Amino acid sequence: MNLEVAVIEKGAEIGAHSLSGAILNPIALKELIPDFMAQGCPIETTVRDDEFYFLTSDKAWRVPVTPSYLENQGYAVISLSRFCRWLAEIAEGLGVSILPGFAGKEILYDSKTSAVIGVRTGDKGVSKDGTPRSNYEPGVDILAKVTVFGEGARGSLTQTLTQRLNISGLMPEVFETGIKEIIELPEDHYFTTSFGNDLHFLGYPLGLNTPGGGFIYEMKDNQIAIGYLTALSYTDPFLDPYEAFIRFKLHPFVSRIISGGKVIEQGARTVSIGGWHTMPQLAVNGGLLVGGCAAIHHAPALKGIHTGMKSGMLAAETIHAALELGDFSQKTLGRYPEMLKESWLGRELYEGRNFSAALAKKAPIKFFHLAAQYLTAGRGIRDMLPLETDSKTLKPVSTRTAPDAVDGKLYDGVLIVDKLTGVYLSKTLHREDQPSHIVVHDLQICATQCYDTYRNPCTRFCPGNVYEMHVDENTSRRELKLNPSNCLHCKTCDIKDPFGNITWTCPEGGDGPGYRCG
Repeated sequence: MNLEVAVIEKGAEIGAHSLSGAILNPIALKELIPDFMAQGCPIETTVRDDEFYFLTSDKAWRVPVTPSYLENQGYAVISLSRFCRWLAEIAEGLGVSILPGFAGKEILYDSKTSAVIGVRTGDKGVSKDGTPRSNYEPGVDILAKVTVFGEGARGSLTQTLTQRLNISGLMPEVFETGIKEIIELPEDHYFTTSFGNDLHFLGYPLGLNTPGGGFIYEMKDNQIAIGYLTALSYTDPFLDPYEAFIRFKLHPFVSRIISGGKVIEQGARTVSIGGWHTMPQLAVNGGLLVGGCAAIHHAPALKGIHTGMKSGMLAAETIHAALELGDFSQKTLGRYPEMLKESWLGRELYEGRNFSAALAKKAPIKFFHLAAQYLTAGRGIRDMLPLETDSKTLKPVSTRTAPDAVDGKLYDGVLIVDKLTGVYLSKTLHREDQPSHIVVHDLQICATQCYDTYRNPCTRFCPGNVYEMHVDENTSRRELKLNPSNCLHCKTCDIKDPFGNITWTCPEGGDGPGYRCG
């Protein structure tokens, strides 16, 4: 079969927008590339043992029993950026055309049937006012018999596809925002004497009523991946996920582990954690959805790499069969979700179907739900627990008081860095004079309703300081200022904005973070 396969990537290179020092369950990788070690798979290290801690404000208590879904012994710790580049080299060797620096801006449909027939990439060289510059390059239409959407959490094209074809899941998608760093440690560091090199944390600073937690994974060359995830179902409008991460790093137990270190890379990304009931329809006429943009993520295990890989493999098998039949309709491509349901991936996702809904409950009731799910293969006390859209969970500021910020003196610029330094360490670059890829539909809402009700939570939940509220000292007039060149492409704003007033779109292809380590 003579096939032409192309992959477009909005980053400047493959892996540039892949953020994660991650633990890889190699189950899908073994199926795809059985001799992956012989082919040079960039494994950082292997998990020796898991340690699970509950943090109070100043103590760390090791939980004696690690939940089975967090048992990772023998799994691989990887840099997702390096891992993606390695996979891209293999794909290119097989004849796949990989096109980095091209952002998918629009889905192309057949005018008669509304079947997906490809995508249109974004224009390059457009001025801030929308006029072409001297280096203007128009976008191109890439046509395909089958288009596979693998955009990661809150994919822009996936959002438009879902709305146009009305293919949303049974429950609204919900998300976490993860702030992650790669820290270089001294040669004599914590993991040289500790057997466990996969650490997970619950409790402080979020407490028990807001889902989230931290992790530390050992990597090679005296480096670690450290991160903190905050569920966007949080209710406090003053909560800042970045400050939660900093407070986690400053905890006495954690600070001892990272003592003497230096942050060499930082980034942020959202993760779709709703799972089975939030997955949209996975097959449409001419198109398939895979990975994070389709909520294909195993939330209990904090893993989405092996699930994304397996969904892509099943999609490929489906497309191969469709090519043999010469039929790319939803009926034929509908074999993909059926195969997914019948596979180990479907069983894994289905078992975690109510996990995020249980986590969103308040303590102590959440622990009864989680325990019941653990004992009943995911069903729990009530099957299909409801989820609330993340943008609808904030409480008005009248019921909250602003907490004290982290003492600015603790930001040393080396181990504890502020948001703007984090942007620098992410190697984020955007052409300054292009149209803003962050669209605020009504600035008046920001200055009035959002300020009065929530004190502009975008100025806190954005990890890149993209949003700033300026107040004129003479007139007290408020105006929201945007710094889109700081954007880390995490898409928290598109998800959490309580008025649905912010839309994140792709900037010019090749712009954004330039992750290399994590």
